[in-house]
Amino acid sequence: MAEEIKKPETKKEEKTGKEFIVPLRRKFRKTASYRRAPKAIRAIKEFLVRHMKIYDRDLKKIKLDKYLNEFIWTRGIKNPPAKIKIKAVVDGDFIRAELAELTEKLRFRKEKLEKREKQAAAVAPKEKKPEVSVEVPEKTEEEKAEEKEKKAAVVEAGQKLEKAAAKKMKRETKISKQPKRQRRMALEK
Repeated sequence: MAEEIKKPETKKEEKTGKEFIVPLRRKFRKTASYRRAPKAIRAIKEFLVRHMKIYDRDLKKIKLDKYLNEFIWTRGIKNPPAKIKIKAVVDGDFIRAELAELTEKLRFRKEKLEKREKQAAAVAPKEKKPEVSVEVPEKTEEEKAEEKEKKAAVVEAGQKLEKAAAKKMKRETKISKQPKRQRRMALEK
């Protein structure tokens, strides 16, 4: 039997992912009630920075999925979920965080958007039509001169408007510098 030569597998960078249950209650209980959802989002980012080994602790390297964001904000700013199950995926230098288990509402919305995108992709190539070249006649000297005059008139009108606005501002500033009423000298010491 002939030996088979194995070719090295050429795969794109395999995205490694981990699932976490992030406790949020301890973090957002310390903040005012009207700031809890943003604090919960920040807590998720801090958790991922710590557990996904981002050594410079840069929160900008964490990207949250829009469905994760919507899930946190569903009950409003004052009442985010106490804990959340997320899936973190390394994507180059960045880490993408997704909701591990979508709710029915979010799953339905995601499927609906994906369906729309597929339909748009199917329709887009059909709409392309061959380009028709249209010859544009050259402008005569008179038309070129008229265009220059129009441009000059527009520039002059703009300068007049600027001067008028400057005069108006000058008058307004002079009036506003004067005191509205006399100071009482007896009280000033």
